[in-house]
Amino acid sequence: MKPIILDVDTGLDDACALLLAARHPDLDLKAVTCAGGNVGIDQVVVNTLTVLEAAGRPDVPVARGAALPLLQPVRTAPHVHGADGLGNLDWPKSTRTAEGRHAVELLRDVLLEAARTGDLITLIPLAPLTNIALLLRTYPEAAAGLREIVFMGGAAGIGNATASAEFNIWTDPEAAAITLTAAGELGVEVTMYGLDVFYDVPITLSEAKTLGGSPSADLARLLIEKRCDLYRADRATIGDAGAVCAVIDPPGLTTRPFPLRVELSGTWSRGRTIVDTRDWSGDLTTDPFGPQPNPVQVATAVDGPRYANLWLQTVS
Repeated sequence: MKPIILDVDTGLDDACALLLAARHPDLDLKAVTCAGGNVGIDQVVVNTLTVLEAAGRPDVPVARGAALPLLQPVRTAPHVHGADGLGNLDWPKSTRTAEGRHAVELLRDVLLEAARTGDLITLIPLAPLTNIALLLRTYPEAAAGLREIVFMGGAAGIGNATASAEFNIWTDPEAAAITLTAAGELGVEVTMYGLDVFYDVPITLSEAKTLGGSPSADLARLLIEKRCDLYRADRATIGDAGAVCAVIDPPGLTTRPFPLRVELSGTWSRGRTIVDTRDWSGDLTTDPFGPQPNPVQVATAVDGPRYANLWLQTVS
């Protein structure tokens, strides 16, 4: 079993990811940490506990983390996830409460234990990277417990929050820049599962309607139905859950190492992940910045049917 931690801002597709991570037999979900993003932090915590309850995993510790980005107000996405983040499904809420520890403290404690035992953890951030930036700068020693970071965010191509920027990075670009820099300095391998593959793992409405018979499967069906309804389509991507699929089944994802920087100051491009696809073996001495020293594995293609089937089989 692969030990993992999810960092979430639980909206509809984070919920799809939580169901997969909680139910798949090859994953050992050690903890879930929460950040403000798709909805405010208090609702993120409620949604996360509720989804884990439906998945039959009340044993997984959940911690409340950063309510706000490092330098700007939180910008939620009710037009994508509904006012409550779960499409206003009115699913029964969990009565459980979050840990007393802050998310960064929970991350630190679990990772230091992993470093002690050698059972290294894959961290899967599906939210703005605020908690992760705070962790790596406050407790850099915790990186010794990391096998890798596989985050959902960014894009080599177009954005979605703006023409340039993907939502998670746009929400807290400073945190994204700090996370990438710190991971490079600490020797942590990073994979970016971005918009270039995000939409390429769809579940059809007819496939969703076959799900049922357990709380996990019932909720999974409703999540896809709601996403189809919001987009007025007959299919919907599992979104963030694709990053979890990539951890379970790496051969289903094609990646290439590229230098990656985050734009922090552009009027029209703030939050853009600048993926440098140039061939640095040539003469690029005119670039005053030089190559970014720690390339990131950037997802360039995904086997959509393979990951869709993986998700369906697991949540059912």
